[in-house]
Amino acid sequence: MSQPVFQCEQFSVTPSAISPRLLQVEFKESVVASYLKEMERYPIQALEYKSFLRFRAAQILNNLCEGKLRDVLMKSLVDRQHGALLVNPQGICRAEQGDDMVKIATAFVHLIGRSNFDAMTGTFYARWAVVNTDNSDSYLRQPRKPLELHNDGTYVNEPTDYVLMYKIDEQNMVGGDSTLLHVDDWEDLGRFFSNPLARRPIKWSAPPSKNVRAPVYHPVFEVDNEGRPVMLYIDQFAQPKDFEEGTWLADMGDSLENSPAKLSFPVPVGQFLLINNWFWLHGRDKFESHPQLRRELMRQRGYFSFATNPFTAGRTSD
Repeated sequence: MSQPVFQCEQFSVTPSAISPRLLQVEFKESVVASYLKEMERYPIQALEYKSFLRFRAAQILNNLCEGKLRDVLMKSLVDRQHGALLVNPQGICRAEQGDDMVKIATAFVHLIGRSNFDAMTGTFYARWAVVNTDNSDSYLRQPRKPLELHNDGTYVNEPTDYVLMYKIDEQNMVGGDSTLLHVDDWEDLGRFFSNPLARRPIKWSAPPSKNVRAPVYHPVFEVDNEGRPVMLYIDQFAQPKDFEEGTWLADMGDSLENSPAKLSFPVPVGQFLLINNWFWLHGRDKFESHPQLRRELMRQRGYFSFATNPFTAGRTSD
């Protein structure tokens, strides 16, 4: 068994069996229950309407952890050796606890920053279902198509330092594993990062379901404050202007998907991934067809607000 990276009475952090880069965070059921009991006075609508209450949620959870959780999260998420957490709040694992999951996720991310407005749903988080048939305009809800490796926040003019993805429910599911790739483990990073196209601004635009009309322009690669490569890439929304850009992006997409360093693993219902969006790419495998297939997910994404944040790539405002 791996030695804990951090351990206290309320929670523990250990390298996961999936990868030593991915840290497993286990919260005791008693802590989760105490947090949700204190949060009963704050319904989801209150969190949606009063943004400062999201920070109150974070404060409540951190206090229950004797002030230790915030520091652990900040250090883990900017650490280039890790930067990814698989979090298990014990005792929360049923679909009818979806609102509780939103409250838990909100506390976590508001200890490290703030969630961006999610134009797809009109609030600070998004909940959606994947079912057996879908006619949406992206791969997000289409079960028989893989969601290829990508970064979030590629088509908006706001920083996206982190992404949280929560598994709320799952019925009649085979396949659909989560996929991750750390930029430093990608064997072709040097080849693509050294190409002049790596610094050329590319047009990115989203389909109508995203409710973001104006395109944005930015290169695929930037560097962090220490000069290390970071990425802002998604295959579906890139709009290359010419043959050179198009073939370079196609080659890069093939390389990412075929990388032997890509991780693929199931995330149990009631658990969530929280990753650094600059040096981790994420996606999911396709599902096997089933008439009653259903998966419900929740997403929050936003920016780090602590002073030691080294990820300023693509940032237009604080």
